Amino acid sequence: MAYTNTIFNQLLTFLPKYHFNAFVGQHESDRYVKKFTTWNQLITLLYAQATGKESLRDIQTGLSLHEEKWAHLGVSSVARSTISYANNKRSYKVFEGLFYELLNQCRDVIPKRSFSFDNPLYSLDATVIKLCLSMFDWARYTKTKGALKLHTLLDNRTMIPELIISSDGKKGDVTAGKEMNLPEKLEKGSIVVFDRAYIDYGWWKKLNDNEIFFVSRTKSNQHILVLGQHQKSGERGVLSDDRVLIGEHYGYEKYPEVLRYVRVVDLKTKNVYEYLTNNFKLSALQVAEIYIQRWQVELFFKWIKQNLKIKSFLGTSENAVLSQIWVAMSYYLLMAYIKFQTKFSKTLLELTRMVRETLFIRRNLIDMLSLDSTTVYKFESPPIPQLALF
Repeated sequence: MAYTNTIFNQLLTFLPKYHFNAFVGQHESDRYVKKFTTWNQLITLLYAQATGKESLRDIQTGLSLHEEKWAHLGVSSVARSTISYANNKRSYKVFEGLFYELLNQCRDVIPKRSFSFDNPLYSLDATVIKLCLSMFDWARYTKTKGALKLHTLLDNRTMIPELIISSDGKKGDVTAGKEMNLPEKLEKGSIVVFDRAYIDYGWWKKLNDNEIFFVSRTKSNQHILVLGQHQKSGERGVLSDDRVLIGEHYGYEKYPEVLRYVRVVDLKTKNVYEYLTNNFKLSALQVAEIYIQRWQVELFFKWIKQNLKIKSFLGTSENAVLSQIWVAMSYYLLMAYIKFQTKFSKTLLELTRMVRETLFIRRNLIDMLSLDSTTVYKFESPPIPQLALF
């Protein structure tokens, strides 16, 4: 007997639809709507993410080829004018809410990476998505350029984003970091690692007062007053491990506490790296290892830019862009959830490629996951039985 639901339909069963409907009601997204519901809009945007569609016309044409499967998906219209209107007018906060519900769902199934220390580890950084200022005039970056920033707190244990703030290109990284309210949202003992863009002594003091550890690189113009050696290290590559104070008057007023100043040398390249941290228990090399782990957020940014549709947009309004961004990030979480819930052994990239090629095939999702990107071409819908002719 042929499997009645498509792969796409089975993927949608992993979405927290009850909570999604609650967000729709909260923001009155379906008020006065007769046909193109917010769910219909979500399906359309997820389809664009899964298949890499570049325009509303591409979406309309692609979905029109599968009109007989719309009923199973909850789709009643794919007219590009209707999609455009919904993207511009319906609040993106519905899809932002969906992202955070999916995040809660993912926390229960995604395995945690282990480190040489027990503390939860987070990387804080931002990535810039360039926009044409004449088309996206709300996203001013400079006088002649436009840009959107995604400020992201990545959980290094699970490799999924814990918090995301979107802004125009002008917002400073540390300003967005403060808006995340990390002292209240992170558990005590957590470690946050960030680069020089997040040096703000007042903010550091709040993190320290709430028992949140941080690791940062130093700036060349920082005044650091060495009080004495923290501990003598026999670890290879450790040049010094000192207890210090912020030397400049303004900095000391903002952060009067003692900090730890670690200097290490890369034994291969001979480059010297300097770190500041408020953690005095980890070894000097563990502090250096933590900063190296910050590279994971850079890899995350690279992955989403290469594999999600977040560099070209289906609309030019701020609401349309943010709707697409939040659906893209929700699609990332959906793929991650399915990968770990089903114990899919291959990479997330391979899973997304397989889904793209089998989206409208009527077969069991579990059967598809037993294949890989080189054998998925064999995965076809069972033939429809033909009536005998007499």
